[in-house]
Amino acid sequence: MTLAPLRRILIEPLVRATLLEDLGRAGDLTTDSIIPAGFITRTALVARESGVVAGLDLARLAFELIDPDIALDILLTDGASTTPGQVIARISGPARGILTAERTALNFLGHLSGIASATASIVASVCGTKAKIVCTRKTTPGLRAVEKYAVRAGGGANHRFGLDDAILIKDNHVAIAGGIAPAFRRARAAAGHLVKIEIEVDNLEQLKEALGEGADAVLLDNMDVETLARAVTIVDGRAITEASGRVTPKSAPAIAATGIDLISIGWLTHSATVLDIGLDFET
Repeated sequence: MTLAPLRRILIEPLVRATLLEDLGRAGDLTTDSIIPAGFITRTALVARESGVVAGLDLARLAFELIDPDIALDILLTDGASTTPGQVIARISGPARGILTAERTALNFLGHLSGIASATASIVASVCGTKAKIVCTRKTTPGLRAVEKYAVRAGGGANHRFGLDDAILIKDNHVAIAGGIAPAFRRARAAAGHLVKIEIEVDNLEQLKEALGEGADAVLLDNMDVETLARAVTIVDGRAITEASGRVTPKSAPAIAATGIDLISIGWLTHSATVLDIGLDFET
């Protein structure tokens, strides 16, 4: 599937706000005091380790917003793999602008590439099964759209973008409502005809009750592999099955082998390690 780029109208406020945060009230005191105005230089964005790139449009925009005379020659695309020492893009133009935008560009690029790389690793580990790797709403405040984009760049898929995407009945909803059935029936009565309803279940008895109510999807939370396999058999295609809870690269293949449809992983967006990418000056 082709990775659709994020529209500028979506990413520009994020990049602009980050640049303003960095510039503060007086601008780049270090660069402006050391580098002569009008000095032109050439640099490159270089991968320090293997991974998957994501966030190039945000990096490009960081340089562009600081100085439109900065030119980027991007050699890779989001979703492409990198190796240590590989040049991702070449940047030329006013040195002041390049140095001022550097940290914002690298922060976005490293963070999003880290998410894409972690996602790609998990996706590769479940290759050959039907399981899709999906993210969650456990995202950095304000960065949900770009972090979920990075998951797609790594070959994963997205769960809900927000509370208004679909109805997902969690354990606390069930507890307050007084059970699976009353929670589901209230949700069904309120849902529009296009709104799907997923419900979290902790055991096989709750699963059977949810299926009896006509759930579109069931979130099988923190179940061991044996129980997951039994749950998939019980569902027998009547609903989408999703496994969640402390999924790791080591445990994902066994979970996928149960026949589960989705494996949701929160740490992809909230704890993935930044991919090391640097800005090197070229002589």
